[in-house]
Amino acid sequence: MSTNSAFVLSIALGQNLNSLKSKQEKKMSPKENDILVETRKNGVTTLRMNRPKQLNGWTQPMMLAIKLAFKRLGTDSETKVAILTGSDPYYCAGVNFASLPLMHPQKLHDFMLKSNAALFEAFIDFPKPLMVAANGPAIGACVTSATLCDAIIASEKATFSTPFARLAVPPEGCSSVHFERIMGAENAQRMLGPEGWIPTAQEALKAGIVHQVVPHDNLMNSAQARAEQWVKEGHVRNFANNINIEEYRAVNMRESKDLADAFVSVPFIDGQYKFLKSKGKTQASNTFWFLKVTRPLWSKLLK
Repeated sequence: MSTNSAFVLSIALGQNLNSLKSKQEKKMSPKENDILVETRKNGVTTLRMNRPKQLNGWTQPMMLAIKLAFKRLGTDSETKVAILTGSDPYYCAGVNFASLPLMHPQKLHDFMLKSNAALFEAFIDFPKPLMVAANGPAIGACVTSATLCDAIIASEKATFSTPFARLAVPPEGCSSVHFERIMGAENAQRMLGPEGWIPTAQEALKAGIVHQVVPHDNLMNSAQARAEQWVKEGHVRNFANNINIEEYRAVNMRESKDLADAFVSVPFIDGQYKFLKSKGKTQASNTFWFLKVTRPLWSKLLK
């Protein structure tokens, strides 16, 4: 590779290592109680994603905060049931790919694989009853992760979108297997395939994605009441009893590898560029445009 090419690559991928290290340390050290608002009542711990202006999107700090909270609550004797919800108006707008750290292409690939696998393992391996209270639109990974919980209670304002085909990424969160099992092959294909079906709360209830739909203002009271009933009944983690955990871990690893491969591919980069441009996010879209046009250079660094 020529000196000029290496310089261009350095600009494209953020190869100033000192700067990268400080940025990553800053991103990976979230103030958990700020990002996730935690409340406790009668054996039920509720975690509320608290970035409403960013639609509770899953940045690296948000995902790390969720994983840390799950790990802590998993061994917390006072927590019998956990609820995950969001600050209105969205439950969660999904993973914010533009927030991912830029690094050497192979390191980025490995980072994507490991971080994606770890995120969904946190849901799969959580040892206590886990409920999602979907207070509004849910997109992508926050939908697939929610289906790995014991129950989803949805506000009438909730919708469920998994636009993987449009964004040129493969299914994740075990959805390549789990969606068909919970809602049948036809509905799974409608959501995961090119149609990109976005069911409303009532449609999701009928399809088998959610377990209860309630008026928006009653969502958290309904979720709390159901969770307290679980505590009273000695409810155990039903999700883990109804699936083969090792199978789902293997599916998660396979999907995470496929996602990491896709993340450094032209279709994904181009899809992100077009998506961000359509949203008026010029700076972020330009980053993906630059990655696309310089891919012939940096792709040589992939194994």
